[in-house]
Parts: sequence; structure tokens; C-alpha cells
Amino acid sequence: MNAQLPLRVRLALWYGIAIAVALFSIGFVSLWMVHRAIDDLENDELQERVRSVSRFVESRPAGETTAQLRQETTATFEFIHGNKWLQVIDEHGQWLDRSKHVSSLYPTLVLPQHAPEGGSYFTYKADSICVRALIAPIAAHGVRYTVQTGLTLNQTLAILSDLRIHLFLLIAFGLVVSSLGGYFMSRKALTPIAAIAAEAQRINDKNLNSRLPSLATRDELAALSNTLNQMLGRIEAGYQSVRSFTSNAAHELRSPVALLRAETEVALAFPRDAAYYRETCERILKHSIQMTHLIDQLLALARADAGVEIFQFAPVNLPDLMHEAADEWTDRFAEDSIHFQRDVPTTDFWLSADSFALKRLLTILLENAWRYTPSGQSVALRLTTAGNAAGQLAVISVEDTGIGISPKDRARIFRRFQRIARPLHGEFSGSGIGLVLAQAIAEKHHSAIRLESTVGEGSRFSLQLPTCPPAPGPETDELNPALVEHLSESL
Repeated sequence: MNAQLPLRVRLALWYGIAIAVALFSIGFVSLWMVHRAIDDLENDELQERVRSVSRFVESRPAGETTAQLRQETTATFEFIHGNKWLQVIDEHGQWLDRSKHVSSLYPTLVLPQHAPEGGSYFTYKADSICVRALIAPIAAHGVRYTVQTGLTLNQTLAILSDLRIHLFLLIAFGLVVSSLGGYFMSRKALTPIAAIAAEAQRINDKNLNSRLPSLATRDELAALSNTLNQMLGRIEAGYQSVRSFTSNAAHELRSPVALLRAETEVALAFPRDAAYYRETCERILKHSIQMTHLIDQLLALARADAGVEIFQFAPVNLPDLMHEAADEWTDRFAEDSIHFQRDVPTTDFWLSADSFALKRLLTILLENAWRYTPSGQSVALRLTTAGNAAGQLAVISVEDTGIGISPKDRARIFRRFQRIARPLHGEFSGSGIGLVLAQAIAEKHHSAIRLESTVGEGSRFSLQLPTCPPAPGPETDELNPALVEHLSESL
């Protein structure tokens, strides 16, 4: 039931309960302290009355008879206290004073030799009157006495009753005021949350650029609003990326599909000879290869965005991998009269990497250099080393003397489906996602591709990768020379 109530009501209830517990605790403690203080005052008053009886008996002459002492005691205390709640008996059982209000309730009184030294306090009722009493022993002129004296509590009880009523009313009033104040404060405190919730309900896929209201309170609600705004920013960026990716992917796939359809429709429109069909099939195959290449890149980029691309890191000898990638492009550079140079050391450079992904990165950089380098110019694949505090770094670079990239285009060259110029080689204009995929692969290897370029002079793409110890080779045990000689003689 409590969980179904609004948050502001629950906060007000919890606040009211806490205040109620505090108020009732303070009230009970205050009432107990007043009771304690009144009891102490009453006990002091009773002790003072016992001491007054003791002083009176001591003030009498030592040779005075019991009858004379009784007469003087009755007369004196009748005048002082009204002789209403007083009884005095000596150690021989003779009464010095006896109030008629007490004698009917307590016909006997403990003798002083049996009375507790510190006295005994108790409460009793006499004719609807509540009395607080004390029985204590005294001694005077070598004789011990027992004194019973009392005080009426009616006025005290009336005061305590009024105090309880006023405390109850005060607690009830404080509880009502605190509950209303708690509800008001909770409503005031939750107003920003209501505004955030209302704004969040208004945001959909059509207005993802909207943001929740920023609070200047610098508290938890302001932190919540800022966190949700940051989340909305990430959602908007992801949504825009997916929408842009979908629209651009559809556009990129539409062109080769349209070419395939056109080639097929033209070939089937009229009877053709075998040579024409062969040329058509070759063109369809070429377009299919290009479309397959584009689909592979789109799938790789989608897996990278989703974070499901699995990289198998293992020790890789970088020069071997670079030579393998360069061998696949040597003939293509030669066909287009581009001087291709590989400057890769013969020594081993081991690093922990995904060999397939890293080779794909090199292929993308070499393809990009091939497309934008004019015939007669050069492309170089280099491997150098650099050092930092963490250790030795392998620096991979692809340099060309092609058309170069202007400063304004460098910021968007790593964006998806961005083409800054028409390629010089290759009929297929490219997907515009190769460098994006290469940058994603570099980031998975804890690096980044750097670009240095001058318009008309060429470009240099480079990245740095940390090296690692060489991979252990197969273990070979040295043959025992005696065993070799024995085997030779046997043969």
C-alpha cells in the first residue's frame, strides 16, 4: 500500500513519523523529568518534617514524662501542620502523637528498632485524597522514635494532569504542523523532478535535440539532470549515426544494384551473341565484387559500432605482415605506373595484435594511396621505431606524393561516407567508410591514425603500436652426438 502512494506523500509520511517519534520522545522524557523533580521536592519536604519532629523532641526537657511530651507534641504539630498526617511512637510502643486520619488506615506503626534507617516512602489514599508518606526512625535524649508523616498529592496530580494534557495538545499540534510542512517541503523538493519527468515524456525520436532543464542548485537533482542530458546526447548521436548510416548505406547499395539490373535488362532485351553475353557477365561480376566489398565494409563497421567485433590478439611479426599486405598491391601499383616502395626492416618487430584486422587496416591505407596518387608518382610503406616511457613503439606509415588533402577536409576525412575528391584510379568511387573502419581498428589496438598532408604534395597516414617480446618458437632438443653416431652405423 505504501509503495502505491505518490513519492511526495510517502516522504511526508516518513517525515511525519520521524517528527512524531521525536515529539513523543521529548514529551515522555519531559514528563518523566517533571515527575522526578516533583518526587524529589516531596521527599525533601517529608524529610524536613521528620527533622522538625526530631528537633522538637530534642528541645524538650530530659526529665519530661511521656504524657507531657505527648501533650506538647500534639499541640505544637496541630498548630504547624494541622496534625493531619502525623504519627509518632517511641521504642516502648507509647504514642506521642497520632492523627485520626492515619490511625484508621494504619492502626499500628513499626517500632524504631525495626524501622529502616534510611526511611521508607510510600503512597496511599485516604478519603479520595492521595497521600505521599514517609516512615523514618529518630532518636532524642537516648530514646528512639518512629515518625510517620505525609503530604497530600491532589494539587501535584492536578498539575501533572494539566501538564500531560498540554503536552499532548502541543505534540498533536506540532505533528500536524510538521506533517503539513513535510508535505510542502517534499512537494517543493520534487517539483524539479516533476519538471524533468514532464520534459522527458515530451522527448521522442523527432526532437532528440531537446534537453532537460538544467538546475542551478548544484545538488543531486542537478547531477541527475546533467547525467540524463549527457545520456540524451549519446542517444541522439547514436540515433543520428544509425539514421545516417542507414540512409547512406541504402544510397551506396542502390547504385551497384541499379547497374546490375540495367546490365541484365539490356542483355535480355534482344538476342545477343556469345561475346556480348560474356562482356555483360564480366561487368556484372565486377559490380558484384564491388558491392560485396562495400557490404563487407558496412558489416565490419556495424559490428565495430555495436561492440561485437571480436579481435583475436596474439604475437605478430609486423614486418612479415607488412610484406604480405604489400605483395597484394605491388602489381596494382605497377599497372598504374605508380612507384611503390616498401621500407620495412628485415629484423623482427613483434607486437600483440589481431593480424587479420591489422592487415585490413594496411590494405585500406594502401588502397586510399593508390586511388589518389597520379601515375608517375610514388607510394611508400614504411616501418620505423620510436621510444617513450612505456617502451619501444613500432611506427607504421603510408606516404604518397598524390593530390594531398586541404586543411578544411582533414577534419571530415574520418567521417562516414565522406569523399573529398574523385579518385584517380579505380572505376568504383569507394564507399567513404574505409578510413573510418581503419580508425576503429587502430583504436582497438590502443592507437590512432594521424594524418599529415599538403595539397599538391601528398599525404602521410601513420600510427604507433607498442612492441612486445618475441613469440616463443618451437622447442628443439639438441641430439646426443653418441646417439647420432650409433644411428649412422646402424644405417
